[in-house]
Amino acid sequence: MTKSIVISGPPAVGKTTVAKGLAEEFQLQYLSGGDVLKEMAKEQGFDSDGDDWWDTDDGMKFLNQREQNTEFDKKLDKKLTGLFNQGGMVITSYTLPWLIKDGIKIWLAGSHTSSTKRMQSRDNMTPEEAYEITKERFDKNKALYKKLYNFDFGDDTSVFDLVINTDNLTAQQVIDIAKETVRKLL
Repeated sequence: MTKSIVISGPPAVGKTTVAKGLAEEFQLQYLSGGDVLKEMAKEQGFDSDGDDWWDTDDGMKFLNQREQNTEFDKKLDKKLTGLFNQGGMVITSYTLPWLIKDGIKIWLAGSHTSSTKRMQSRDNMTPEEAYEITKERFDKNKALYKKLYNFDFGDDTSVFDLVINTDNLTAQQVIDIAKETVRKLL
Protein backbone atom coordinates (compact mmCIF):
# COMPACT_ATOMS: atom_id res chain seq x y z
CA MET A 1 0.00 0.00 0.00
CA THR A 2 1.29 3.46 -0.90
CA LYS A 3 1.12 6.03 1.87
CA SER A 4 -1.13 9.02 1.50
CA ILE A 5 0.04 12.63 1.68
CA VAL A 6 -1.79 15.55 3.24
CA ILE A 7 -1.01 19.18 2.42
CA SER A 8 -2.16 21.85 4.86
CA GLY A 9 -1.57 25.54 5.42
CA PRO A 10 -3.39 28.87 5.54
CA PRO A 11 -5.75 30.06 2.79
CA ALA A 12 -4.12 30.94 -0.56
CA VAL A 13 -0.69 29.53 0.31
CA GLY A 14 -0.48 27.12 -2.65
CA LYS A 15 -1.86 23.87 -1.23
CA THR A 16 -3.73 22.85 -4.38
CA THR A 17 -0.79 23.56 -6.68
CA VAL A 18 1.61 21.51 -4.54
CA ALA A 19 -0.87 18.68 -4.01
CA LYS A 20 -1.56 18.36 -7.73
CA GLY A 21 2.18 18.40 -8.46
CA LEU A 22 2.81 15.60 -5.96
CA ALA A 23 -0.15 13.56 -7.21
CA GLU A 24 1.17 13.74 -10.75
CA GLU A 25 4.77 12.95 -9.78
CA PHE A 26 3.92 9.91 -7.65
CA GLN A 27 0.82 8.71 -9.56
CA LEU A 28 -1.47 9.28 -6.58
CA GLN A 29 -5.10 10.40 -6.56
CA TYR A 30 -5.64 14.08 -5.74
CA LEU A 31 -8.56 15.18 -3.58
CA SER A 32 -9.38 18.64 -2.27
CA GLY A 33 -10.95 18.57 1.19
CA GLY A 34 -12.40 21.97 0.29
CA ASP A 35 -14.12 20.50 -2.77
CA VAL A 36 -15.74 17.80 -0.64
CA LEU A 37 -16.92 20.49 1.77
CA LYS A 38 -18.30 22.50 -1.19
CA GLU A 39 -20.37 19.44 -2.16
CA MET A 40 -21.78 19.47 1.36
CA ALA A 41 -22.58 23.18 0.91
CA LYS A 42 -24.50 22.32 -2.27
CA GLU A 43 -26.59 19.88 -0.24
CA GLN A 44 -27.48 22.87 1.97
CA GLY A 45 -28.67 24.90 -1.03
CA PHE A 46 -25.52 26.92 -1.72
CA ASP A 47 -24.31 27.44 -5.29
CA SER A 48 -20.73 26.49 -4.50
CA ASP A 49 -19.33 26.24 -8.02
CA GLY A 50 -16.04 27.88 -8.91
CA ASP A 51 -12.55 27.72 -7.44
CA ASP A 52 -12.96 31.06 -5.68
CA TRP A 53 -16.34 30.26 -4.10
CA TRP A 54 -14.87 30.31 -0.58
CA ASP A 55 -14.02 33.97 -1.10
CA THR A 56 -17.58 35.00 -1.97
CA ASP A 57 -20.33 36.20 0.35
CA ASP A 58 -21.99 32.76 0.04
CA GLY A 59 -18.73 31.01 0.92
CA MET A 60 -18.38 33.16 4.02
CA LYS A 61 -22.04 32.49 4.94
CA PHE A 62 -21.33 28.76 4.78
CA LEU A 63 -18.26 29.26 6.97
CA ASN A 64 -20.47 31.07 9.49
CA GLN A 65 -22.99 28.21 9.32
CA ARG A 66 -20.17 25.75 10.02
CA GLU A 67 -19.25 27.75 13.11
CA GLN A 68 -22.79 27.19 14.41
CA ASN A 69 -23.02 23.52 13.37
CA THR A 70 -19.77 21.56 13.55
CA GLU A 71 -21.43 18.45 12.09
CA PHE A 72 -20.32 19.57 8.59
CA ASP A 73 -16.68 19.47 9.60
CA LYS A 74 -16.98 16.25 11.60
CA LYS A 75 -18.63 14.51 8.65
CA LEU A 76 -16.00 15.85 6.23
CA ASP A 77 -13.10 14.83 8.47
CA LYS A 78 -14.48 11.33 8.96
CA LYS A 79 -14.76 10.90 5.18
CA LEU A 80 -11.29 12.32 4.50
CA THR A 81 -9.71 10.17 7.23
CA GLY A 82 -11.19 7.03 5.69
CA LEU A 83 -9.96 7.94 2.21
CA PHE A 84 -6.53 8.93 3.51
CA ASN A 85 -6.12 5.66 5.39
CA GLN A 86 -6.84 3.65 2.22
CA GLY A 87 -3.55 5.00 0.83
CA GLY A 88 -2.55 6.34 -2.54
CA MET A 89 -4.02 9.81 -2.03
CA VAL A 90 -2.82 13.41 -1.90
CA ILE A 91 -5.40 15.40 0.05
CA THR A 92 -5.55 19.09 0.89
CA SER A 93 -7.09 19.62 4.30
CA TYR A 94 -6.90 22.08 7.15
CA THR A 95 -7.61 19.48 9.84
CA LEU A 96 -6.47 16.06 8.63
CA PRO A 97 -2.83 16.31 9.80
CA TRP A 98 -3.96 16.45 13.42
CA LEU A 99 -6.49 13.61 13.02
CA ILE A 100 -4.38 10.89 11.36
CA LYS A 101 -1.41 8.90 12.60
CA ASP A 102 0.28 7.64 9.43
CA GLY A 103 1.13 9.08 6.05
CA ILE A 104 3.13 12.12 5.06
CA LYS A 105 2.12 15.52 6.41
CA ILE A 106 3.32 18.78 4.83
CA TRP A 107 2.59 22.29 6.12
CA LEU A 108 2.93 25.19 3.71
CA ALA A 109 3.75 28.28 5.72
CA GLY A 110 3.50 31.76 4.35
CA SER A 111 2.96 35.31 5.47
CA HIS A 112 -0.43 36.92 5.29
CA THR A 113 1.08 39.33 2.76
CA SER A 114 2.05 36.47 0.42
CA SER A 115 -1.38 34.85 0.72
CA THR A 116 -3.00 38.19 -0.03
CA LYS A 117 -0.90 38.63 -3.17
CA ARG A 118 -1.68 35.08 -4.35
CA MET A 119 -5.40 35.51 -3.81
CA GLN A 120 -5.39 38.95 -5.40
CA SER A 121 -3.86 37.68 -8.65
CA ARG A 122 -5.62 34.29 -8.61
CA ASP A 123 -9.12 35.63 -7.94
CA ASN A 124 -8.76 39.05 -9.61
CA MET A 125 -9.57 41.22 -6.59
CA THR A 126 -8.19 44.32 -4.95
CA PRO A 127 -5.40 43.99 -2.36
CA GLU A 128 -7.81 45.19 0.34
CA GLU A 129 -10.45 42.59 -0.54
CA ALA A 130 -7.87 39.79 -0.69
CA TYR A 131 -6.36 40.84 2.65
CA GLU A 132 -9.72 40.92 4.42
CA ILE A 133 -10.87 37.59 2.98
CA THR A 134 -7.66 35.69 3.76
CA LYS A 135 -7.54 37.14 7.27
CA GLU A 136 -11.20 36.37 8.01
CA ARG A 137 -11.00 32.84 6.61
CA PHE A 138 -7.83 32.08 8.56
CA ASP A 139 -9.11 33.55 11.84
CA LYS A 140 -12.53 31.86 11.62
CA ASN A 141 -11.08 28.47 10.68
CA LYS A 142 -8.48 28.70 13.44
CA ALA A 143 -11.20 29.40 16.02
CA LEU A 144 -13.44 26.65 14.59
CA TYR A 145 -10.72 23.97 14.78
CA LYS A 146 -9.66 25.05 18.26
CA LYS A 147 -13.27 24.65 19.40
CA LEU A 148 -13.83 21.41 17.51
CA TYR A 149 -10.52 19.56 18.02
CA ASN A 150 -8.50 21.73 20.41
CA PHE A 151 -5.49 22.21 18.15
CA ASP A 152 -3.83 25.47 17.21
CA PHE A 153 -4.15 25.74 13.43
CA GLY A 154 -1.22 27.72 12.09
CA ASP A 155 0.73 27.64 15.34
CA ASP A 156 1.21 23.94 16.14
CA THR A 157 3.28 22.41 13.36
CA SER A 158 4.64 19.57 15.51
CA VAL A 159 2.54 16.97 13.65
CA PHE A 160 4.18 17.70 10.27
CA ASP A 161 7.00 15.84 8.55
CA LEU A 162 7.91 18.96 6.60
CA VAL A 163 7.24 22.69 6.91
CA ILE A 164 7.97 24.81 3.84
CA ASN A 165 7.95 28.60 4.04
CA THR A 166 6.59 29.57 0.62
CA ASP A 167 7.15 33.33 0.88
CA ASN A 168 10.26 33.62 -1.29
CA LEU A 169 9.83 30.50 -3.42
CA THR A 170 8.14 29.87 -6.74
CA ALA A 171 5.42 27.25 -6.92
CA GLN A 172 7.83 24.90 -8.71
CA GLN A 173 10.47 25.35 -6.01
CA VAL A 174 7.92 24.44 -3.32
CA ILE A 175 6.83 21.38 -5.31
CA ASP A 176 10.46 20.30 -5.78
CA ILE A 177 11.19 20.57 -2.04
CA ALA A 178 8.04 18.58 -1.26
CA LYS A 179 8.93 15.91 -3.87
CA GLU A 180 12.38 15.44 -2.32
CA THR A 181 10.89 14.82 1.12
CA VAL A 182 8.14 12.55 -0.18
CA ARG A 183 10.70 10.39 -2.04
CA LYS A 184 12.46 9.79 1.28
CA LEU A 185 9.27 8.99 3.19
CA LEU A 186 7.17 6.96 0.73
